[in-house]
Amino acid sequence: MFERPSGASARRLMSALLCSALLGLVAMPMTARAGGDWNDTGISWQAYDAGLATAKEQKKPVLLVFYTDWCPHCTRYSGVFHDPKVVEKAKSFVMIRLNKDQNPEISKKYTPDGEYIPRTYFLSSGGKADFDLHAPRPEFKYFYDEADPASLLRGMDDALAKLKPGA
Repeated sequence: MFERPSGASARRLMSALLCSALLGLVAMPMTARAGGDWNDTGISWQAYDAGLATAKEQKKPVLLVFYTDWCPHCTRYSGVFHDPKVVEKAKSFVMIRLNKDQNPEISKKYTPDGEYIPRTYFLSSGGKADFDLHAPRPEFKYFYDEADPASLLRGMDDALAKLKPGA
């Protein structure tokens, strides 16, 4: 028969169970979604150098995203890349995603208005950034809406019109 603990032993048992439960809840999301879920199965993300070479070879513009693992905005922004329209339009680009913390020298090349994250840039097939292509905002211009894919889709349309794939 089960004997119910009482007093100090009951408090220790409850504390241990509560701590275990809380540690499990806290640790699981951080390891499962560090930096976000960028839809690696739906979007063909490439490394920086390989992506620039592919863009040149295929004459496609580049969509370049800087993020970090610790950034909550990056985690939310990663969800935009699950939108079916974004996934489809991404096929017209060479998609490059770089962790800013692991690529500080590359990140510093793309800082017309700061090194905040996430930042999204559009590059020609030759690898030249077009800093005139940005989100419609007066500051943090390369920070697209992290919840609504419409903002990024407009940016992608503008980039395709200006950077003309295949040209």
